[in-house]
Amino acid sequence: MKACIGIRQENAYDEEKRAPLAPDHVAILVREHGLRVVVEPSAKRCFPDAEYEQAGAEVSPDLSPCRVVFGVKEIPPADILAGQVYCAFSHTMAGHPSTMPMLARILESKSTLIDYELVRTPHGRRVIFFGQFAGYAGMIDALWALGRRLEWEGIRTPLGEIRPAFEYESLVAAQSAIKEVGARIRRDGLPPSTAPLVFGITGQGNVARGAGRILRLLPTVKLQADELVEFSRAGRFSNGSVYSVQFRQRDLYEPKESGREFSWSALHRRPETYRNRFEKFVPFLSVLVNGIHWESEFPRLVTRDFLRSLYGSDTAPRLRVISDITCDVGGSIEATVKTTPSGHAAAYVFEPRSGEVRDGVGGAGPVIIAIDTLPSELPKESTTSFGDALTRFVPALAGADYRAEDASDLGLPEEIGKAVIAHRGRLTERFRYLEPAVSGAG
Repeated sequence: MKACIGIRQENAYDEEKRAPLAPDHVAILVREHGLRVVVEPSAKRCFPDAEYEQAGAEVSPDLSPCRVVFGVKEIPPADILAGQVYCAFSHTMAGHPSTMPMLARILESKSTLIDYELVRTPHGRRVIFFGQFAGYAGMIDALWALGRRLEWEGIRTPLGEIRPAFEYESLVAAQSAIKEVGARIRRDGLPPSTAPLVFGITGQGNVARGAGRILRLLPTVKLQADELVEFSRAGRFSNGSVYSVQFRQRDLYEPKESGREFSWSALHRRPETYRNRFEKFVPFLSVLVNGIHWESEFPRLVTRDFLRSLYGSDTAPRLRVISDITCDVGGSIEATVKTTPSGHAAAYVFEPRSGEVRDGVGGAGPVIIAIDTLPSELPKESTTSFGDALTRFVPALAGADYRAEDASDLGLPEEIGKAVIAHRGRLTERFRYLEPAVSGAG
């Protein structure tokens, strides 16, 4: 009998159009690996059901025959069947109350949960990810929001022609449109009141790389973080270019103890011994694109108190847009007070003096973009890229012996084995710390 896998519909978010595998991946699994693939029907998925059927899959609302079910985002507890294996971005590792009902149902149903975020190389690098596409969409949306904000201020620029990522039919179409805007900036320049237009990107991972690739479609001049302040004060800049600064961890944090040098290992061992260094650069940024992984033990990058001071002066700050790709509410960017779905209502303004939030781009504070399904704004390309990484693991996942009591005896590849959060109604050893949070979900 053929091993059967399933692809579930995405119903946790209305705007979610991605899938874990595209039809081309299904064709490989069916023809080359002899798997049976069942696809749950979906009217909003970026690839129509018919394309999966043409690739050799069955389209059916019944996923109960499937040994392993693949999804993208969190799975509503009511959809979890007893004894099945689920692969998804569960967002359960932090123990947040919003995700604990799902984990509680996994345990109650004696199912297995495998999280893509935990699939890593021995050196800790993620193997299966959408991050690059979050970076693409996050920067496209930042350019769109900046154009709209400048228009609200009465400043017309070529940036006003850029649309949010979800409006383009493809990533190639978005890139082509941004290149055209870049050509106009190079030829005609930006209004002098906007210069220097400086984009700060935090992080060095897939998110930051994706954002940087989009920005470089404009005439971009790269600066080092420690050059930024003097560069801005010297006034020797062009309105025919935009400027880019990528901030590494040594640019974001510094030791509290005077005379000590920055140490990556010391920062991660004892983050409480470090303080914020980034806020000295923020007044010189026009746009901040935040793509760095952050934990609560680390100093915040931008606090409400800092923004209150920045926007409390008589001179209007340069900072107009924060695209918080990390989307951590109350996290490294304290002005990220809510997330929003994709769409024209995705932008809001955080007003530091009052703490109020206004939907849109107008107000006395920075425009915030905080969309937690950013890669879904480029659904076909992000699905294809994700599936390229996932497909090689699917045969092993489909062929594992999930009757084994211990998760370490499933016979999974090492990268996947470490990503098992729960198996047969029990949390695996690495995730026993979640027991109190799961208990509270009841």
